[in-house]
Amino acid sequence: MEELGEQTKQRINKLRELKELGIDPYKQSFNPKDTASNLITTYKDYAKESFEQEQINVSISGRIVALRDFGKASFAHIQDSTDRIQIYLKKDALGDKFIILKKLDIGDIIGIKGRLFRTKTNELTVEVHDLTILCKSLHPLPEKWHGLKDVEIRYRQRYLDLIVNPEVKEIFAQRSAIIKAIRDFFESKGFIEVETPMMHLIPGGATARPFKTHHNALDLDLFLRIAPELYLKRLLVGGYDKIFEINKNFRNEGISTKHNPEFTMMEFYIAYKDYKYLMELTEELITSVTMKVKNSLEIPYENTVINLTPPWKRFPLLDALKEKGVPEEIFNDATKAMTWARGKGIDIDSSMQLGKILDEIFKELVEPELIQPTFIIDHPVELSPLAKRKPENPNLVERFELFIAGREIANAFSELNDPLDQRERFINQVEAKNKGDDEAHEMDEDFVTALEYGMPPAAGEGIGIDRLVMLLTNSKSIRDVILFPLLKPER
Repeated sequence: MEELGEQTKQRINKLRELKELGIDPYKQSFNPKDTASNLITTYKDYAKESFEQEQINVSISGRIVALRDFGKASFAHIQDSTDRIQIYLKKDALGDKFIILKKLDIGDIIGIKGRLFRTKTNELTVEVHDLTILCKSLHPLPEKWHGLKDVEIRYRQRYLDLIVNPEVKEIFAQRSAIIKAIRDFFESKGFIEVETPMMHLIPGGATARPFKTHHNALDLDLFLRIAPELYLKRLLVGGYDKIFEINKNFRNEGISTKHNPEFTMMEFYIAYKDYKYLMELTEELITSVTMKVKNSLEIPYENTVINLTPPWKRFPLLDALKEKGVPEEIFNDATKAMTWARGKGIDIDSSMQLGKILDEIFKELVEPELIQPTFIIDHPVELSPLAKRKPENPNLVERFELFIAGREIANAFSELNDPLDQRERFINQVEAKNKGDDEAHEMDEDFVTALEYGMPPAAGEGIGIDRLVMLLTNSKSIRDVILFPLLKPER
């Protein structure tokens, strides 16, 4: 155990003294009838005289975030989940409970009852007539500047971040509102929400490296899902036409401002539609959500303003590469593509197929410049083993990725429902995996069998909830919108 700091020792002494006085410093419950924000809003226009005439009694609980002791009286601010409000504690009003005041510290959680009044500086304040200590805090809170600047403390001890920085709590309130707006949108369109397994026998639905676990009773290796896609498409086979799932996915990849190994994804599928329909639906979804939470389609992000007004640009992937000076001659030759990319300093593994090489070139040269909303459409078939081919060009598929602010927000395609083509593509993916591509798909015989029973034409899409929240809250890092992001242990 680390050596206790002086302030912690003093707090432990106060804790012992409270117990010696017969006062329980960790009460079972307290039932406040008011909240800070409600009191501030309700009585913002009340004058001093109104409080003196009406004698408004309130009860509230919260954490002490400021405390000024003046001997026989003290002023403090307490903070609940909604806001903070000033309280006034004096010996005459508290009587025998005044002794509790001398044992209080910043960080303690208390419950109070009293009446509202305004101070000489006109601040709304509660004069405390009854005081209950609900939880004694044994550590001092970080200084305001420290809580803002030290990102390690902010992410590792999110509870301190939320106490010290109210704007952080607001980000997660907005996150909740965004997810609710997404649910409301799909339910209004006749979609139903479903749940599919988190542990898979065969990882699939995305090109990613999975996390592996083991089921002891069955002596069976399982994988945390990298995507719910293959199970959701089984439901299309079963007769569902409109489904969505908001889910946790897990990918065994690096950590960055855009990536966390555990993240939230929303996937939805609709029968008898294609990827062109999904582009319009995606515009409608994101603009609807944005208007609900931001009340504008022009939103600030970092050093620019994103304009989400539809229609959004549609740009074929190969055309986007050509615009950046990529020679067309490498589009059909993996060796030439690898040589050209390495000549530009792009890291290309020798096991990569042509489509993967072109994707790496795209990520390096094109993706960072896609600031305003852009659909990148029509990808090489090697990149999209679950997407339907374009009839006029079987080497490409009916797929789009939506980019905003230089990062991918959504990925969608017309779903492949030809079981023979699907089996062949899985075989190609297995060959790629055998050559060293850890992110390639494995053969999923049961999924192919499901397709053999018949899946209707359909379109499906995945939207990264964390990245969408980043965009709508003007957050620079994915860690700012995940309450407890994965971090390397301190020891």
